[in-house]
Amino acid sequence: MNLSDSWTAGQGPIVRVSAAEAVFKAIRTAIESGALAIGSKLSSEALLAQQYGVSRSVIREALRSCTALGLTETLTGKGTFVIASRASSELVLGQYSARSLMESRPHIEVPAAEFAASRRTAEQLEQMRGILALMAEEDDPEIWVSLDASFHAAVAKASGNDVFERVVNDIRDAMAKQSETINLITGRARTSDAEHLHILDAIAAGDSTAAGHAMSVHLTAVDAALNIITGAH
Repeated sequence: MNLSDSWTAGQGPIVRVSAAEAVFKAIRTAIESGALAIGSKLSSEALLAQQYGVSRSVIREALRSCTALGLTETLTGKGTFVIASRASSELVLGQYSARSLMESRPHIEVPAAEFAASRRTAEQLEQMRGILALMAEEDDPEIWVSLDASFHAAVAKASGNDVFERVVNDIRDAMAKQSETINLITGRARTSDAEHLHILDAIAAGDSTAAGHAMSVHLTAVDAALNIITGAH
């Protein structure tokens, strides 16, 4: 029996809210309270899925966020282990840290949005509108974050600056992981939808100043969410 089996045995199925968010919060609480001590091995994905009454994909999503926060580590063929009792102040998202992303994105995406307002084509506007329409109706977090990254990439492409376009495409995977973690922990998806719409409206209106401002507001809100997650000030 794994060290965590006695803990999971007493847990009932998660009532649907956002299943992944509920599972994540339950595991994080157990780790931070000491119910799951450092060094403990979590139960298998299959057992956790059965215990919480959710799919294994939901469990994987919750565990990815635990790993992003530095609470757990998954070792291939061995399982997932608790490695810290508090979230790391520095989230690592693929090849980049969340802090590195947030320090660089405003210098790339704000001017990209400004240029997009004066350079976008009708076809590019329709593409961006289509992405946001899909995001507004999407309940699957994994699909939503992929669309989120696609929207930011579309804005960069509409800027007509191939350097901005290349850089945003290069960091798309890290942006998606960042978005996934933030949305799971802080529930920002619908708020982000509204912020994205403000960006698109300004681009569609050809207002470069408003487009840059809207992108800045969005990225500032993302940065604030990161600070909440990590406890940074």
